[in-house]
Amino acid sequence: MKINEYQKLALRTASTLEPDKLVLNGVLGLNGESGEVADHVKKHLFQGHELDKDNLAKELGDICWYIAIMAEGLGYSLEEVMQMNVDKLMKRYPNGFEAERSLHREENQ
Repeated sequence: MKINEYQKLALRTASTLEPDKLVLNGVLGLNGESGEVADHVKKHLFQGHELDKDNLAKELGDICWYIAIMAEGLGYSLEEVMQMNVDKLMKRYPNGFEAERSLHREENQ
C-alpha cells in the first residue's frame, strides 16, 4: 500500500473532514493511543505481563490513523510529512546519529 493511499483510506472513517476538527481529533487520539502503548510496555517491564507484539502493532496502526487525519487537517499528505521529517534528520545527522551532534545542535534543528 502506498503512503497517501493509506491516508485516503483512513479518512474514510473520520467522523468529519473539517480541518480544525481533524487536527483536534488527531492530537487527542495520538495522546490516547500513545498512552495505551506506554501502559502496555510498562506492564511488561514492571508488572510481569507478556509483551503482546500483535496488540502493540495494532496500537501503532491506530497511531498511524491519527497521524493521517491530523496531517490532512493541516493540509499535508502523509508522504509530505514523512519527507519533511527525513529532510530534517538528514540535515541534523548527515552521517547518521551522532551523540555529539545531538548534544550540540542548533535550536532550529
